[in-house]
Order: sequence, then C-alpha cells, then structure tokens
Amino acid sequence: MRLAPEVANTLLDLLSKTERPPMKDVLAELSKRCRVLGVSAPSRASVYNFIHKAPGRSYAIGDLPPAVRDALYNLGTGAETEVPGRQIAFYCFNYGTLPAISFAAAMPWLCLFQAARMRGFRPKARGLLAATLRARGL
Repeated sequence: MRLAPEVANTLLDLLSKTERPPMKDVLAELSKRCRVLGVSAPSRASVYNFIHKAPGRSYAIGDLPPAVRDALYNLGTGAETEVPGRQIAFYCFNYGTLPAISFAAAMPWLCLFQAARMRGFRPKARGLLAATLRARGL
C-alpha cells in the first residue's frame, strides 16, 4: 500500500522523536489523525515498511560539529548541503573520532535504525552501532 502524502507526513511526524515511541501508540494516534483527515489508516505492515524507507531527518553540513564534518570527508564541503541522518550515522561510526561517534549515538532513533540496515559497515563500526542500538532499546 502506498501511503497518501498527508498520511506519510503525519506518520513521519509521529516517528520523529529522539526515542522510539511504542508502536501501539503510533498506530492509535495515526488512526485518530487519519479519521480527522478523512482517509483510511494504513495497516500495521504498511507502517513498518514505511519505517524502513522513511526520509527521516536531514542535517545541513554547516550546522554539524567539526568532528562530524571531518567524518563526512567525501560528501562535499558546502555548508548548505543537506545530508540524511542515516548517512551521517554511517560515516560517524565508520570514519569518525570519539566526538563524532558520540554525536551519532545520540541521533534520533530512526536515523540509527535506518543506518543499521545500510551496507558497508566496518566490523568494529557495526559492533559500536549494535551496542548503541541495544543500549537505547532499539
């Protein structure tokens, strides 16, 4: 099921928290908001599929700490360039120093969840990400 834009925006708003919200709360609130919008609520499976593909938060390179910018060594230097959170987490865990890894570990849950599904992690970086996910209950 492809989500209508207003439903996708509503769902993204509900998922854009630092910590992962309980799925039953997300589904209940989404159902309520869909009734107000006059559209049918997506199924639980559609919501989980959306989580894997959601655009998530993007960050302007110029707004990031210097240690994180250093980890993004091949993504360009434009201060206005927007980078998806999952990609920042990937680069910080793989190529970053301790301050960059700390920044990535504190990112919103959706960024870390999506980063964990990316290919190309170094073994130690994957272990750090797995430990971060486990510590945060993701």
